[in-house]
Amino acid sequence: MAKLLSCVLGPRLYKIYRERDSERAPSGVPETPTSVTAPPSSSWDTYYQPRALEKHADSILALASVFWSISYYSSPFAFFYLYRKGYLSLSKVVPFSHYAGTLLLLLAGVACLRGIGRWTNPQYRQFITILEATHRNQSAENKRQLANYNFDFKSWPVDFHWKEPSSRKESRGGPSYQGVALLRPEPLHRGTADTLLNRVKKLPCQITRWEATGKRGQLGWSYLVAHTLGRRMLYPGSVYLLQKALMPVLLQGQARLVEECNGRRAKLLACDGNEIDTMFVDRRETSEPQGQKLVICCEGNAGFYEVGCISTPLEAGYSVLGWNHPGFAGSTGVPFPQNEANAMDVVVQFAIYRLGFQPQDIIIYAWSIGGFTATWAAMSYPDISAVILDASFDDLVPLALKVMPDSWRGLVTRTVRQHLNLNNAEQLCRYQGPVLLIRRTKDEIITTTVPEDIMSNRGNDLLLKLLQYRYPCVMAEEGLRVVRQWLEASSQLEEAASIFSRWEVEEDWCLSVLRSYQAERGPDFPWSVGEDMNADGRQQLALFLAQKHLHNFEATHCTPLPAQNFQMPWHL
Repeated sequence: MAKLLSCVLGPRLYKIYRERDSERAPSGVPETPTSVTAPPSSSWDTYYQPRALEKHADSILALASVFWSISYYSSPFAFFYLYRKGYLSLSKVVPFSHYAGTLLLLLAGVACLRGIGRWTNPQYRQFITILEATHRNQSAENKRQLANYNFDFKSWPVDFHWKEPSSRKESRGGPSYQGVALLRPEPLHRGTADTLLNRVKKLPCQITRWEATGKRGQLGWSYLVAHTLGRRMLYPGSVYLLQKALMPVLLQGQARLVEECNGRRAKLLACDGNEIDTMFVDRRETSEPQGQKLVICCEGNAGFYEVGCISTPLEAGYSVLGWNHPGFAGSTGVPFPQNEANAMDVVVQFAIYRLGFQPQDIIIYAWSIGGFTATWAAMSYPDISAVILDASFDDLVPLALKVMPDSWRGLVTRTVRQHLNLNNAEQLCRYQGPVLLIRRTKDEIITTTVPEDIMSNRGNDLLLKLLQYRYPCVMAEEGLRVVRQWLEASSQLEEAASIFSRWEVEEDWCLSVLRSYQAERGPDFPWSVGEDMNADGRQQLALFLAQKHLHNFEATHCTPLPAQNFQMPWHL
């Protein structure tokens, strides 16, 4: 009876991976009392095949889940409609509650039938036995056997806790239950004039600035927009219906990582209570030197490690750690900036304290909106080796204004600044290490006009802000002007023809100047190099530095980056 109850309440099983010979327990080694025998790989190398009763019951429950999700997203309109029609009176709500209760009882009965179907299936009984044994005792053998199954990640035991490291002194502003430290936006500047006419003109904007004033019930429009429409527009991958549609693709991607790349899945518990789904591929035992380096991948707003940018460093031979945003696939929570930073913190801690990588051997690689967590990690862990940002941007506000009506400008700006502030450039300037920016020359997402207008690509602004912070004297008027001209070129041929041939950049001279300054003044930015230099020298240095910090990739925003384009950033 206990086993039947476990089958009723147990997670959904998707796939049983084929077991590699290198992972099987050595013969002659006695098993621990809490370990169980894994299924033979020859007969169970397939997607899990549920019996007819479980299959049909699962379909009914999945359909109910989809309808519930649709009802959840449409509930504001439904309540408004019912209120206008007078259907929210007590006399009509009571019968409706009876119907809802009956439906819940029917669904509970379907869940019981599904449990019976699972109980009659030896594959599921084998799985639930291993899962219960792992929850009782997370021994290496039990966890190895559990890794042969792909199931609902909510039931996966926690592998790493944010409080687990013995010392948090290595991380700046170590996390608490309130979360890790973020750079907060500056207060918005107010106009000096405050006449009655101006007050009337500003009234619509003032409504949008009504924020929490001490009482939890008094929430402003910005809060409502951010927690309803804004968050889902910014992170569409967190929408349940999209994840449901992508589930077969995600399962295939995860199977590839586990079976072909020997990936190891793990659940990390962040300081805010969110559970983060990760996948680690270890290449340290290979002969390739880059396997000793770990690349932590930060995905885009609709990206998952199962099918995301993790493939690029994998093909290049690096050890790789991928993770999903809060609210994406197996990760819980919602992807607000604070939760994103909390998740990134526990991922980095997991890489250092559990996987055994030194910060000097860790590279942060991000695509698109993943630049926020990448730059946060670079700012908070200054000893990491390098940062590579592909198709990323400097600030979210210009991109948000691009897709929203002009009349919403005040609301959009305040909503982003207060609740969705992805200040990538500000965070990146706090990092002292090597940085490489990859600009997509046909990017249709992070341009503020049209993809053909390469100067509206916000990657340009990210480069300029970084160089202006690190080399303020070089990036004065002359240097800034010539770098803007260089950025207007959309291909390497145009760069060579229109810019470098004109200014005759001498790389040896530029390197000697920079190395001499570093030897005399030290490596910490900002540098005052170029303050006593003529205009031609500053322009040469500016072009040299821009070329070293930004590479062009002739592709659209979502085109996978080839492995040959995944290069380590330049450093002296």
